[in-house]
Amino acid sequence: MPRPKAASRTTELPQALPGEVRREQEPAGEPAAPSPAASTAAATAAPRKRASARRVTVTHGDRVVDPSTGLTKLDLVRYYAEVSAWALPHLRGRHIFIRRAPAGVDGPTVFQEHPLGMKGLRGTDPALWRGHEPAISIETAQDLVAAAQAGMVELHTWNSTAEAIDRADRLVLDIDPGQEVPWEWVREAALLTRTMFTELGLDSWLKTSGGKGLHVVVPLLPQYSHAQAKSFARKLAEHMARTIPQRFVAKSGAGNRVGRIFLDYLRNGPSQTTAAAFSVRARPGLGVSMPLAWQELKDVPAGDCWNIETALERLRALRKDPWAGYWKSRQSMKEAMGRLA
Repeated sequence: MPRPKAASRTTELPQALPGEVRREQEPAGEPAAPSPAASTAAATAAPRKRASARRVTVTHGDRVVDPSTGLTKLDLVRYYAEVSAWALPHLRGRHIFIRRAPAGVDGPTVFQEHPLGMKGLRGTDPALWRGHEPAISIETAQDLVAAAQAGMVELHTWNSTAEAIDRADRLVLDIDPGQEVPWEWVREAALLTRTMFTELGLDSWLKTSGGKGLHVVVPLLPQYSHAQAKSFARKLAEHMARTIPQRFVAKSGAGNRVGRIFLDYLRNGPSQTTAAAFSVRARPGLGVSMPLAWQELKDVPAGDCWNIETALERLRALRKDPWAGYWKSRQSMKEAMGRLA
């Protein structure tokens, strides 16, 4: 059942999680219930120093982004404000594309690569992407909130940083199930993919996609081009498809994956992107791409089991970052390429 609409207003948003999202006092005669995201976060937060807050005007905050839940643009902006401390390490120094949903997630969406015409959005250094307009850059909590205020729902990032824009610093395999694939197969596919990487001498990290599947991510030293990284990921996907053809396919297209799982290696090509960790997905339910520890996988019921309301509750309950080791791990693909060949 849709919730009562909240009027557009200027509100105070925290710079980073942890912290509470504060609502300014409502004008007389216009009471508004706090969003479930704000209520849950406030209720579950352990005692801690209050995060600094900054007043942000959220225009059209009452606009319903997801009719299936009644969640609004204000709820979405609040989510990105609160999750910024977790999300920013995955965004800083990268080219970012965004997906907007001007008519809500049930309507047409717009995939936007450049900040042109978008108030509050900054661009990357034009010298980094020659022959193109700058990509979107998100370096601060204010940038993240500005993007959400501009109508962003999804965040997508390149697999390289500004320091070495033409060199991949990670691999991503998207475990993408076709029709009639049970979730248990998706779990098994992620574990088999991890085993493959381990056999090749590479550690990998896991996150939900926020949609139907899972993402397996391998941090790399920026030694090889995007084309070389994509070629390596394709060979790995094809090897798994040959070895277990009843479960895996390495060809894109919905018709190829009915009853099987597409190991999507295409995200590793030049200027290709993947939904970032903590990104909301522009789909009914507003699922969130959530980083996991591998031992948590057995308890995860679906790729979209966290949304903008429940993701913050999970993060406040965590004792440590499940990807803490990711930031220290930079691996060479050289030996793994030789083993796979």
